[in-house]
Amino acid sequence: MSAFQADLLLLLLACFLLSHGQASSFTQQPQDQVVIAGQPVTLLCAIPEYNGIVLWIKDGLALGVGRDLSSYPRYLVVGDHLSGEHHLKILRADLQDDAVYECQAIQAAIRSRPARLTVLVPPDDPVIMGGPIISLRAGDPLNLTCHADNAKPAASIIWMRKGEVVNGATYSKTLLRDGKRESIMSTLFIAPSDIENGESIVCRATNKAIPSGKETSVTIDIQHPPLVNLSVEPQPVLEDNTVKFHCSAKANPAVTQYRWAKKGQVIKEASGDFYETIVDHTFFFEPVSCEVTNALGSTNISRTVDVYFGPRMATEPQSLLVDLGSDAVFNCAWTGNPSLTIVWMKRGSGVVLSNENKLTLKSVRQEDAGKYVCRAVVPRVGAGEREVTLTVNGPPIISSTQTQHALHGQKGQIKCFIRSTPPPDRIAWSWKENVLESGTSGRYTVETVSTDEGVISTLTISNIVRADFQTIYNCTAWNSFGSDTEIIRLKEQGTEMKSGAGMQAESVPMAVIIGVAVGAGVAFLVLMATIVAFCCARSQRNLKGVVSAKNDIRVEIVHKEPSSGRETEEHPTIKQLMVRTFFPSV
Repeated sequence: MSAFQADLLLLLLACFLLSHGQASSFTQQPQDQVVIAGQPVTLLCAIPEYNGIVLWIKDGLALGVGRDLSSYPRYLVVGDHLSGEHHLKILRADLQDDAVYECQAIQAAIRSRPARLTVLVPPDDPVIMGGPIISLRAGDPLNLTCHADNAKPAASIIWMRKGEVVNGATYSKTLLRDGKRESIMSTLFIAPSDIENGESIVCRATNKAIPSGKETSVTIDIQHPPLVNLSVEPQPVLEDNTVKFHCSAKANPAVTQYRWAKKGQVIKEASGDFYETIVDHTFFFEPVSCEVTNALGSTNISRTVDVYFGPRMATEPQSLLVDLGSDAVFNCAWTGNPSLTIVWMKRGSGVVLSNENKLTLKSVRQEDAGKYVCRAVVPRVGAGEREVTLTVNGPPIISSTQTQHALHGQKGQIKCFIRSTPPPDRIAWSWKENVLESGTSGRYTVETVSTDEGVISTLTISNIVRADFQTIYNCTAWNSFGSDTEIIRLKEQGTEMKSGAGMQAESVPMAVIIGVAVGAGVAFLVLMATIVAFCCARSQRNLKGVVSAKNDIRVEIVHKEPSSGRETEEHPTIKQLMVRTFFPSV
């Protein structure tokens, strides 16, 4: 029945009733109501003393005639009919029940006031997209989206962390096709620094249909490559002792592999999170690494071991060959743990020359030549040393006994020991007017032999005569840096033996003899000193320290004093003066 038909019918009925003088009225009329979907609701309508037909109109359409609402199974007309009660009961309110209702008495031609029935619909359970576990990589921001659908009115969404509301979310609503329900969506952004692994975040949706709200939650699962810590025990440790490496890792997802290496080389015998080994000094320099892998990647961490070990050579010192007057620089580097001490010394001397890796000798002299030791000491652990040789290029240095012995009538030898770097170019013996470098001349033979320490030149005299003991022998050596000369005298060996025998035979008056001899010796020396001074004054222009010899060889005759320290000064040629004074025939 259309609205127009219903109105026409009511109008006819009203005319009929008016013509008969009868009138009815409502004692109860339906009121505006709000009901939550699924709950029952009753719209009241009471017309006492009216026995005619009552219609319920929903949005202008009759639900049925009288109490017959068979087309609407959830609708019932309840109340005492005889008392004029025609209440409309909706068993389970639904969204389609949301409408305007009227109660109409047909014969009485009256209608109730229109009553709005509002049906509230709670939202569907809220859903956080990606839940219930949200996995993200460490360092990434978190964007959570929660939607609550099919609500009337639209739901409100709030986010909660640790029981507190989180602000800053954005919202959007969508009206559904029925024009009554709405869906809402909310997005929450959380910065990486504000995210905690394992925490729960809640999305709660509420509207008038469900003030207490509905909620759902997600758990944050922050995934990351392994976080690794590598420990070593014990430390410090002496080399050749055992240590244990422990590679502890936190990873999400779980660790899939451990890989051990030393100085980049895989340790095949190591597996799992422990590695036990005996350490040597290399563990102090070459780190042991542990690489831990999971599905997101790998983390590699390495550590050296505080190994105590004695000195080990890092830079080997090299022997040097330098020219006289140049600087000599030695380098010697050691490693050791704990810190070591370095000492440079010359072999045979207790003087510390340097405590550094470098030893510098300024303006070297020939007496600086020799063996040098670089020594390193690690306290309470060990020591080590290296020896190097300093060779100094310079003039030859002759070191021979200035008085040598032979037997009269026998073969005798005079030896001249020469240290020379570079080796001597020439060695010559000279005596009187004779010069001999090698080979044999008459009773004289010269032989030269090289040894590790230097060169030995030997002058051999056959059938020694008395004059040989009165002769001055001169040994001279040359190289590219200069020359050196040594004066050697030959003394008869038998004379000393006889003198010794006489002393033994007359041991009783020996003290007296010695006293007289000492007094005479002192007087003789005073006399000789006076004669030498006089001769030096007269012969100064002729004493050049050079003896002319055959083959144009100039042999320099010098008197050498023993070297003291690194002195470089030379003394006058005293020997030459004494030779000319006491042996004029030379």
